[in-house]
Amino acid sequence: MPASVPTKAPRGWRDYALLLALACCWSSTYPLTKIGLGSIPPITFISARSLIAAGFLLVVLRLRGMRIPTDAQAWKLFAQQQTINSTIPFLLITWAQQYVPAANTVVLASTTPIFAFLITWGITRHEPATLLKLVGAILGLAGTIAIIGLDALGNLNANIFAEIVILIATISFACATIFGLRLTEYDPMVVAAGSLLFGGLLLLPAALIIDRPWTLHPTPQALGAVVTMAIFSSALGLMLFYMCLTRLGTLMTNAQGYLRIPIGVGLSVLLLGESVPSNLTLGLVLVMGGVAAMTIPGSAFRRRRSIAS
Repeated sequence: MPASVPTKAPRGWRDYALLLALACCWSSTYPLTKIGLGSIPPITFISARSLIAAGFLLVVLRLRGMRIPTDAQAWKLFAQQQTINSTIPFLLITWAQQYVPAANTVVLASTTPIFAFLITWGITRHEPATLLKLVGAILGLAGTIAIIGLDALGNLNANIFAEIVILIATISFACATIFGLRLTEYDPMVVAAGSLLFGGLLLLPAALIIDRPWTLHPTPQALGAVVTMAIFSSALGLMLFYMCLTRLGTLMTNAQGYLRIPIGVGLSVLLLGESVPSNLTLGLVLVMGGVAAMTIPGSAFRRRRSIAS
């Protein structure tokens, strides 16, 4: 269980600019994944984006005169964090995106703050859990039910199972935001590079054996999607994620979920021509309201009435 978060200095506009930058980096993940999956299988797709991102960060670290630590303890933490923050959830989500529209995936994957709140309130209790955050969690869960539940009433098929798989991945993301606090002693770029390198190498044998990437014929659009995601979503995004964890804590870092919903859905419509059905619109509004209630500055550090003893 992570140690209590030390008292931080008051947050300024730079902290919230980092949060917005993180949301922008991650908002394009699911539309770009949908493009890449058109000609690249999930395991190869994830391994390639992780290794490209790690290579990019290793070059930047070398230019900065920095190195990745070689001690076993550091790599143990990198391995644990990458497993729950990228390898497992991205495998699940990438598989699910073969059946679920990118816009739906954006909204469902943005419920991370809801599960982070529930884990924080019920298990770790390392940050205050206020009444407003509880209301936000209820709104967010209602939005999730609106998306999955109404889909299930209309047509019970593989899409419903895939949407549930996305939620399971989101719980893994929530755990990563909590246990990632153990890595705040390292430079965020070092953590991102080490984690991505481990994840990419871990999946590489499976990609070679199962997908046989030398036999694939990826389109230019798919290759562009892989490189774009590697540099912006994985390399820059993961570095910003650990910076936000250090400066803002778990629940505020998850505010990027609130910010990236409209951006991600808009990109899904613009890049993929997806529609936004009524149940998705309802779910989007409820999830955005719920995440906002749990992460806006007023709920984070102005209201101190805790619902947890």
